[in-house]
Amino acid sequence: MPVNFEFAVLVEHLIKKYKDITAVDDISFSVNKGEFFAFLGPNGAGKTTTIKILCTLIRQTSGIAYINGYNTLTNRKDVRKSIGLVFQDPTLDNDLSAYENLNFHAKLYGMDKKRIKDRIDYILSFIDLYNYKDKPVKLLSGGMKRRLEVGRGLLHSPSVLFLDEPTVGLDIQTRINMWGFIDKLRKEEQTTIFLTTHYIEEAENCDKIAIIDNGRIIATDTPSELKKMVESKNGEIPTLSDVFISLVGKGIREETGTAIDRMRELSRALKR
Repeated sequence: MPVNFEFAVLVEHLIKKYKDITAVDDISFSVNKGEFFAFLGPNGAGKTTTIKILCTLIRQTSGIAYINGYNTLTNRKDVRKSIGLVFQDPTLDNDLSAYENLNFHAKLYGMDKKRIKDRIDYILSFIDLYNYKDKPVKLLSGGMKRRLEVGRGLLHSPSVLFLDEPTVGLDIQTRINMWGFIDKLRKEEQTTIFLTTHYIEEAENCDKIAIIDNGRIIATDTPSELKKMVESKNGEIPTLSDVFISLVGKGIREETGTAIDRMRELSRALKR
């Protein structure tokens, strides 16, 4: 039975430890339904670990998290049905066609067989790839592949879509088009967006931002309110970059993990 159903995401005192390392250190936050939420932080800050917990790929050490009212520990199957996930790195099968990639994903999620074809056709049209449905993914452009990955994440009509660096490596025009598409899906699919990004300007259009560093959330608010935390210089309005640097500093961080590792975790989780 779902609880706290008013929120799309609810996290309370979440902690994740790996032996002597605390990757996520007692964080709490909420995301309203239909909200565009951004999770910002340097490499190694705890963003990916938090997403893995919310997507039931790993278990927290303590604390509690709900997705669409379902507990990520006790209602794992319901959580998985409620979410879509787009990894930072490409995870499509390059030898399969666009249609075959979506069809495989639909079967992996146990979608109704009678619904699969119509839903795939709708998604391919929605992301403007219907005319390329039979083309092997390896022959698609980078922008097309990213649209296909987002479309795959939406295939089973999730209430929450997690986007982990969705536009990394794309040129400016493709990034703009990608965000136009994502904004369109928010309106048509009534989807809550949970974004991690290193492009600060992409967070400007978010409803709310949480900044995390060293496993702790150090600020959560709207973009306009976060900017008020930094004093203006020479009369200029502070940017989100100014806010970010003032809170987490300028140090370079290292990050580990690969797309293959993530897909293995997802496949293992879905089989449980």
